[in-house]
Amino acid sequence: MRADPSGAVLPQIQEAAQRYSENARHKLAGLIYEAGPQGLPFARWMQAALYDPRTGYYAGAPLKFGDTTAAAGSALQGDFVTAPELTPWFGRALARQISPILTHLNTPHILEFGAGSGALAEHILQALLPDFPELQYFILDISPDLTQRQKQRLAPFGDRVQWLHSLPTGFTGCIIANEVLDAMPVTLFEWGEDGHVYELHVINKAVNKTDDASTETDSQANQDPAAVSHFDFLRVPANALLDQAVRARMPALPGYRSEINLQGESWVAGLGQWLDRGVALLIDYGFPAGEYYHPQRSQGTLMCHLLHHAHSQVLHFPGIQDITAHVDFTAMADAALAADLEVLGYTSQARFLLNCGLLQMLSDLDPTDTVRYTREIGPVQKLLSEAEMGELFKVLAVGKNVDMDLDGFATGDRRHRL
Repeated sequence: MRADPSGAVLPQIQEAAQRYSENARHKLAGLIYEAGPQGLPFARWMQAALYDPRTGYYAGAPLKFGDTTAAAGSALQGDFVTAPELTPWFGRALARQISPILTHLNTPHILEFGAGSGALAEHILQALLPDFPELQYFILDISPDLTQRQKQRLAPFGDRVQWLHSLPTGFTGCIIANEVLDAMPVTLFEWGEDGHVYELHVINKAVNKTDDASTETDSQANQDPAAVSHFDFLRVPANALLDQAVRARMPALPGYRSEINLQGESWVAGLGQWLDRGVALLIDYGFPAGEYYHPQRSQGTLMCHLLHHAHSQVLHFPGIQDITAHVDFTAMADAALAADLEVLGYTSQARFLLNCGLLQMLSDLDPTDTVRYTREIGPVQKLLSEAEMGELFKVLAVGKNVDMDLDGFATGDRRHRL
């Protein structure tokens, strides 16, 4: 184990993972070298660290999602656990919102982005197929590794599940994006003492080792991509687009560092171009803008997940750790409205699941069967608890050409806070 400067204790990395990470470092060092002395914008660095087809985190073989079927007391597998891996009740509750949407639209089509292990698709299909025998479930995932795992898991459903390689030109149905926006590359910015906005780029500080000592320079690595890579941040004056975007979100706070998910906003706006009629359910952890850019959140929300350890060292362990940022749901709602989409609801995950009847479904369990009851109820408590996933995670629904009320937002709708 090793300590992260933020205080987190980081796990011991296995040799194979270290080799994979070194390959990722070499790839990133090359990109920095090609970018020149000012380095690589962090959004491009994050894109490569996560999605490069040979060295990116989502292209690699190591298990990413926790194995919730592991025996009690055994070591946790993967890097993190998402709600669908935690319990099938998440997908079952979500299906109770999807069902009336499909009925209203008179279509059996669902499209999931970033389907992870395929667990959510499996649970939704199991819940909906009895009422929608013609159900077609489409998946668009840019990770070849995860796509292969999805195909293995969902093989029993045959051709009811289809994988897309690009965005559809038109779609009518229900769209699901669970923990997708948080994994999109973000632009990292910082307010300077001079009141100017700066973008953070990544540079390579190479260590030149000799027999007697090692010396560190700021420019060597940007000249030699094969040098030992030690990544660091460099402030660069923000371009006009970023400067305008930052100033529209918050006042000048010298030393304040945070992120803007311009790619996520673009993705949401893109829904307005190819969604003909339907509802998109966007589920992720995050806040409205007023909380996201709160003065006390002065170091932003970037975090990493490595073997179930959360830490803040985003430039460490490229290729073998997940990198995420919380979602600014105000920005996503604004992007939807600008694309002629309607914001249909916004609330906490706990309130959404309760509105969908999660507790009523659980009432069918036999409390006298204590072993099964405990096994089923424990993970659900994590979904609903304000101290865990219940409040941190939010659900934002946007739609087009839809005239219906969504059960998931029947109470506790927070659109007025966006």
